[in-house]
Amino acid sequence: RGLTGNHDPVEIIRAESWQYGGTSGKLRAAVMGANDGLVSNFSLVMGVAGGTNDPGIVLLAGVAGLLAGAFSMAAGEYVSVRSQRDMYEHQIHMERAEIQMWPEEEEEELTLIYQAKGLSKEEARVIAKRVMADPEVTLDTMVREELGLNPFELGSPWGAAISSFATFVAGALVPIIPYLLGAETLAILLSTILTAVALLAVGGTLAWMAGRNIAWGAMRMILIAGAAAAVTFGVGSLIGVSLSA
Repeated sequence: RGLTGNHDPVEIIRAESWQYGGTSGKLRAAVMGANDGLVSNFSLVMGVAGGTNDPGIVLLAGVAGLLAGAFSMAAGEYVSVRSQRDMYEHQIHMERAEIQMWPEEEEEELTLIYQAKGLSKEEARVIAKRVMADPEVTLDTMVREELGLNPFELGSPWGAAISSFATFVAGALVPIIPYLLGAETLAILLSTILTAVALLAVGGTLAWMAGRNIAWGAMRMILIAGAAAAVTFGVGSLIGVSLSA
């Protein structure tokens, strides 16, 4: 894509921001939601299954865990991203006020920033003056260079909450599918198999995205979730025995 001709610098920046990561907050929430849904609800299901042979009770606990976890995750993500965005927007507002009240000082700051990047003092001054000629470009540059923020990517509270809710539900639903289908005595085995497959997929995908070993990433996810489920199953069994005694 060429950049010749008349182009608005702010629009170019906005386009590049959209292209290279405008959904990072949602992606983070989605990954967290799927992981938490799988691990937490599988552990809950195993814990209850260890204490009772009644599939109805296990199903009730699993559905309750799914709903409670999904709403909790969504609320937590909304509050977290909303608070973070409010703070960032306040910082940007303060930066805009500084540019309006003290343009000479801000131009000098830009000059020093470009000098620190390796430009000569004369080159830095020329670029700083060009940037300061457009208030919106000045604000965008100062926000990025001084505050370290991308003004077009501050995070969406509702986007993070909805994404977190949906992916938690998707993950938490996997362990209780056999119980929903009335698998009875095979439910616990099928739940374990389905969850293991889902954990392998999630772990492998995360490892692939991070450029890590896919097999180890998948196996690590299985080991962590398996350990958590084993502990809750053991505790559930002990509680079930003590209650029936």
